[in-house]
Amino acid sequence: MSTYDYAIGIDLGGTHIKLIAATLEGKLLQQLSDSTADCPNTKTHKAYTREAWVQKIQQLLAVVALQQACVPHAIGISAPGLPSPDGRSIAWMQGRMEALQGIDWAQQFGCHALIPVVNDAQAALLGEVWQGAARGKQDVVLLTLGTGVGGGILCDGRLLRGHIGRAGHLGHISLNPEGPLDIVRTPGSLEDAIGECTLLQRSDGRFASTLELVAAVGQGDAHAQQLWHRSIRALAVGIVSIVNAVDPSVVIIGGGIAKAGAALFVPLQQYVDEFEWCPTQEKVRIVPARLGEFAGAWGAAYNALQLNTGI
Repeated sequence: MSTYDYAIGIDLGGTHIKLIAATLEGKLLQQLSDSTADCPNTKTHKAYTREAWVQKIQQLLAVVALQQACVPHAIGISAPGLPSPDGRSIAWMQGRMEALQGIDWAQQFGCHALIPVVNDAQAALLGEVWQGAARGKQDVVLLTLGTGVGGGILCDGRLLRGHIGRAGHLGHISLNPEGPLDIVRTPGSLEDAIGECTLLQRSDGRFASTLELVAAVGQGDAHAQQLWHRSIRALAVGIVSIVNAVDPSVVIIGGGIAKAGAALFVPLQQYVDEFEWCPTQEKVRIVPARLGEFAGAWGAAYNALQLNTGI
């Protein structure tokens, strides 16, 4: 292997940093995950400072450099928030991990080459495009379903970024104009209808996590089953609305809720089939993401390779 035959992708999250090193052809060389202190759900919470983020990533890069015995061809970063217009940093962050705002990673590490930053949901889609469920596709929508609902759109083979980089925030489409305002002031949003952030409220205090809800569904709990199907129906309505707007061939479902497997995908496909407009009888496919929690890291590496080598 020559000095520059691999790329690194780093996905920055509130609880974990995930890193992959892969060849330019997409063969995995190394995979790392390290916890962070930027988790507000504990009494001992102390958010990472700017210096702590930089130091942690430097440590992970040193581990990779030691094992690969050479420097990478490209490094990319994935993080929540909106990247700056030049793609060198996160320009805007909603409420947490605020220390990441404005960090120019190339400048921090003394690199002449750009270390590009991409939104984490958009990165997850790029990862699936490179080595996952969207490989070889030209028109794809990704929905990441977890605490909130993120997303990304591939249109005519290109990631849709939008005017200020907010394209793909599909959790904030409105399903009910009379509903309560969500975190970005969208009334009755898809995120509020399906996200774990509202599950406790939607279940009248019974379920704090999707895992608990799905377990109760499997045990025949009537209330849980009713709530689960209402949530999936809302997701299907959101999906067909998105399909009508951007016309993908495939909708990829990622995030924690995708681990529900058939309990999610079977009724979801049935609801989508019921509501989808199919003028040519060609139906959109609903498929699970393949790269799991490391999709953002794969996408960060791919984004860096695209910008630095044009692959």
